[in-house]
Amino acid sequence: MEPDLFTAAAEDRQQKDPAGSPLAVRMRPRTLDEVVGQGHLLKPGSPLRRLVGEGDGGPAGPSSVFLWGPPGIGKTTLAYVVSQATNKRFVELSAITAGVKEVRAVIDGARRASGGYGKETVLFLDEIHRFSKAQQDSLLPAVENRWVTLIAATTENPYFSVISPLLSRSLLLTLEPLTDDDLRGLLRRALTDARGLAGAVTLPEDSEAHLLRIAGGDARRALTALEAGAGSALAKGEKEISLQTLEDSVDRAAVKYDRDGDQHYDVASALIKSIRGSDVDAALHYLARMIEAGEDPRFIARRLMISASEDIGLADPTALQTAVAAAQAVAMIGFPEARITLSQATIALALAPKSNAAYLAIDAALADVRAGRAGAVPPHLRDSHYKGAQKLGHGQGYQYPHDLPGGIAAQQYAPDEVHGTRYYAPTRHGAEARYADVAERVRARLRGEGGD
Repeated sequence: MEPDLFTAAAEDRQQKDPAGSPLAVRMRPRTLDEVVGQGHLLKPGSPLRRLVGEGDGGPAGPSSVFLWGPPGIGKTTLAYVVSQATNKRFVELSAITAGVKEVRAVIDGARRASGGYGKETVLFLDEIHRFSKAQQDSLLPAVENRWVTLIAATTENPYFSVISPLLSRSLLLTLEPLTDDDLRGLLRRALTDARGLAGAVTLPEDSEAHLLRIAGGDARRALTALEAGAGSALAKGEKEISLQTLEDSVDRAAVKYDRDGDQHYDVASALIKSIRGSDVDAALHYLARMIEAGEDPRFIARRLMISASEDIGLADPTALQTAVAAAQAVAMIGFPEARITLSQATIALALAPKSNAAYLAIDAALADVRAGRAGAVPPHLRDSHYKGAQKLGHGQGYQYPHDLPGGIAAQQYAPDEVHGTRYYAPTRHGAEARYADVAERVRARLRGEGGD
């Protein structure tokens, strides 16, 4: 195994002074059987077990894999276990610091090791989503020819952040969020294990519940918080991590939300769908997550304006006014006060009657236009103000609605190809019921039906 983040020096230092390493590092699993969660990826014959040399794959060697999941659920841990268990040459790179030069050096070394010593190379590439297309391209020959077996970790959706040729040559393994039971077992092991706290402190049930709550499914965060609480308790001469001690040592949970990654879109989508579903409490929850993660308040305000038209429309014509006013206020005041304005707008939109009729109407009209159903503008509607227009018959027969009772003329406005097509189908929700009645009366008058 070549020098990397799992260097021999670090291991020696950890063995000589275990307390000098963070608890999360000391409790890192040494075998796949010690890994918590991810049971769906650890079955006999799975790609990960084959990577550590379990079972005989015959002529079918282990495939390169992508490990996709949020932070703190075991991606680096799985790579570490592979590095410890495999008899293959193991190299680690981080996409934060490595470039094409470093990738090519690893590939050249892998080819020499394979040709000269028959030694296979496993390359662990952390945060591969940070690699550019050109950098990812540099990996293709090595993966395709199996000069290296790639283990790539990412918190981003690989279908958005990884080039298709590289993804198609690998297996995509999706890591599932750790459950409270997974984390509970991990915490209890850390409390008693000689590598962990070795029974120096105990964790009452209420403190354990608080740890699970602030961890949010992140094993690293859970162990870090446990270590902070244990340190505070021992400093005070206490053998128990009380809830008060834990709360004092751990301020609050870090929000599981990457505003530069795909969670940015997932949480924003959940906010809008909660508003659409009229669940005001869920909408406020997602709004709070976005605010706490440092999301740009202008982005949130823009999403609310879109929702006001897409999901509410004329069922409540004031919704768009509210959203626009909120966007203007947010731009003027910023955080932290903008949270109040965004809350007001979110509540108003979530509780407003809903209609997507305006959204469906323009999309239906666009579909016809794109399908070629445009047609010529009827002659009586064409511009008649320029010289020679009358000779072309433009404007002739046009009825001026303001000169007629009721202000509606029974004449054709749409091109022949779409004449009579109804794009706007109003609902009977909220204020749109009035528009539904008006639309029916107007359409009848345009057809020459009904009285004045």
